[in-house]
Amino acid sequence: MADQLNPTHSQIADYLTDIIISEMTQYLMDDFGYSMMTAIDVIYTSDVIKLLQQEEDELYVQSSSYVYELLLKEKGLVA
Repeated sequence: MADQLNPTHSQIADYLTDIIISEMTQYLMDDFGYSMMTAIDVIYTSDVIKLLQQEEDELYVQSSSYVYELLLKEKGLVA
């Protein structure tokens, strides 16, 4: 029970990263009509996902909309 009350830095990073990925998936589905699998593919084939998953860079502490904008710029989906 003590572990649940005091999550590790890594557990927090994983949790926040999962939330951002989930929200970006929904954004792509809503904004571009992508299927869930296409949206996930766009995310997981990006450089942004690599940055997001690097714990030391702490991109996961940014808002999902900020990370989404980075993804859109990388993929050329927005100017």
